[in-house]
Amino acid sequence: QVQLVESGGDLVQTGGSLRLSCAASLRSFTNYNMAWFRQAPGKERNFVAYVSWSGTTTYYADSVKGRFTISRDNAKKMVYLQMNSLKPEDTAAYYCAVDAGGFRYDSPLRYRYWGQGTQVTVSS
Repeated sequence: QVQLVESGGDLVQTGGSLRLSCAASLRSFTNYNMAWFRQAPGKERNFVAYVSWSGTTTYYADSVKGRFTISRDNAKKMVYLQMNSLKPEDTAAYYCAVDAGGFRYDSPLRYRYWGQGTQVTVSS
């Protein structure tokens, strides 16, 4: 059974930083690309960042490019999202997900397994 557990969400002021973590109980973690999405109340789930299985390829939503960095540690089966220069519009629940292919990398339909989410709130 695949489990993804996100952590690191918190209340932070505008301009602050947070580091989100995602622990994956995937048997062959290194076979999978991973991604972070976020969802604000009443809104759809939106792509944030993607990392390939090796960590060498990354993609970002335009809204976070230059501020967020996705990375992974395959030995620990962990995926991270370093978030700097946070803005109130970054407020959302953040989810990590396992790539299952079949759709664009920024579509939630591409991802098969999801964590329970961790809440990030940025105050103005």
